[in-house]
Amino acid sequence: MIAAEMARPKGRILVIDDEDRILDFVARGLRCEGYQVEVADDARRGLEVALSERYDLIILDLLMPGLPGLTVLDLILRRKPRQAVIVLSCLSDTTSRVHSLGLGADDYVTKPFSFEELTLRVRARIRSARWSADVLEAGHLRLDLVRRAAQAGARVVPLTEREFLLLRELMQHAGETVSKERLLADVWGYHFDPGSNVVDVYVRRLRAKLGPAAIVTVRGEGYRVGAG
Repeated sequence: MIAAEMARPKGRILVIDDEDRILDFVARGLRCEGYQVEVADDARRGLEVALSERYDLIILDLLMPGLPGLTVLDLILRRKPRQAVIVLSCLSDTTSRVHSLGLGADDYVTKPFSFEELTLRVRARIRSARWSADVLEAGHLRLDLVRRAAQAGARVVPLTEREFLLLRELMQHAGETVSKERLLADVWGYHFDPGSNVVDVYVRRLRAKLGPAAIVTVRGEGYRVGAG
C-alpha cells in the first residue's frame, strides 16, 4: 500500500506549447518530479482539454499558430477563474508580462529558462492554489474548508477542530510526506518534540472516520495522503 501511495502524482498538469522540443523537455522533467503531465501541441486542442478536464496547473505558451496564447489564457480564466496558470514564453517584454498577469496568470517565466526554477514555481503555484481553494481534493478524499467536513467517497464525515487542522495540513501537501515535527509545529504549535504521540493518536482517529488507507505512514519520515 505504501508503494502504491508513493507512486501517486503530486499534481495534474497540462502543458500547452507548439514547440515539440519544449513540450517534451518540460513534460519529461515534471514527470520525473512526480507530477502527472498531459500535453497539447495545438492552442485550440489545449483550450478544449483545459476547459473539459480538471488540472492543478496549466503551463501555457503565448506564441502559437491558430489562436494566440493570450486569447487561450483569457478564455480559460473566464470559465475557470480559479485555474492556476503559468505562462512560459519567449516574449520577455514588459507589456506581454503585464498583460498576462492582468488577465489572471499566476506567474510568467521567459524562455530560455532553468528547469530547476520552473519546478520551484510549479510547486509554489500548486500549493498556493490548494491553500486558496474552498475545497481540497486528494485521491478519494475531499475536505470542505468552509464547513470543516471531510468526504471519503460518498460519505460526509464531520471532524473535530484538531482533526480538521491535521487533515488540512496533509491535504495541502498531498503527495508529499509530512514529518511529525512539522505537523506538531503547524497543527499544535509545538516547535519542539514534547515526547507525545498526539500525532499518531489523531491519525488513528482520522483513519477510523475516513478509512484505513486514507493516510499512509512512511516509516521513519511521517505521513502522507495521495495526490490523485
